[in-house]
Amino acid sequence: MLNIAIRAARAAGNIIANGFDNQTDLQTEAKGDNDFVTRIDKEAEQAIIHKIKLSYPDHSFVGEEGGVVEGDNDFKWVIDPLDGTTNFIKGIPHFAVSIALMHKGRLDQSVIFDPIRGELFTASKGAGAQLNGFRIRASNAKELSQTILATSFPFRNKTRLPQYLAGFNKIFMQAGDIRRSGSAALDLAYVAAGRYDGYWESGLKPWDIAAGELMVRESGGLVTDFSGGNDPMHKGNIVAGSPKIVQSLVKYLK
Repeated sequence: MLNIAIRAARAAGNIIANGFDNQTDLQTEAKGDNDFVTRIDKEAEQAIIHKIKLSYPDHSFVGEEGGVVEGDNDFKWVIDPLDGTTNFIKGIPHFAVSIALMHKGRLDQSVIFDPIRGELFTASKGAGAQLNGFRIRASNAKELSQTILATSFPFRNKTRLPQYLAGFNKIFMQAGDIRRSGSAALDLAYVAAGRYDGYWESGLKPWDIAAGELMVRESGGLVTDFSGGNDPMHKGNIVAGSPKIVQSLVKYLK
């Protein structure tokens, strides 16, 4: 199943890379405030579902652009065909394909593919996480003062900014530095690879979180919601990183 997910991610990645090289016909639409979709998002998602259905025609799907495709709910694919659409539209080469498989409600396989850098992050439940076939490990940082963290601003709901800044200010004063890249999937993949020591974000959907959550867990990292619970996909907020750093972040975000 992981191999099928990889093939699907690469098929979508080819569509995205071609679209990135020729941006004259993206057909961009606004789904909401500061939330966009292009023709490429839709075509990439269709390519992913088509590729997976060739092998697993009865499986169900939840996608950012296509909604729910009914099927066998024991096997549910959670898809974000282009995480970082705004970066893509603006010509910023930082976005990814995100695919996760849930088996009986639990994360089982995940793929995050950066088609511009050619970086393929993968994870299988109980088998660890890899980058281009090599094992990756999350950071073992223990003190915020020596960390590089990642986050995102509440750009879709700016009324939440005061609440967000309260936590941000406390964390920023303690952390080494903080990045904001515009792709939740890549932020989580970078945590799994030890590039970031920790990450937090709120206002997310299941397809933003699913693949990255499994990846961080399989790389030895910890994943919680803002209250320290273990259900970020349904809560829509996530904290990820080395265990000590997650504990420190949750303390400031509660």
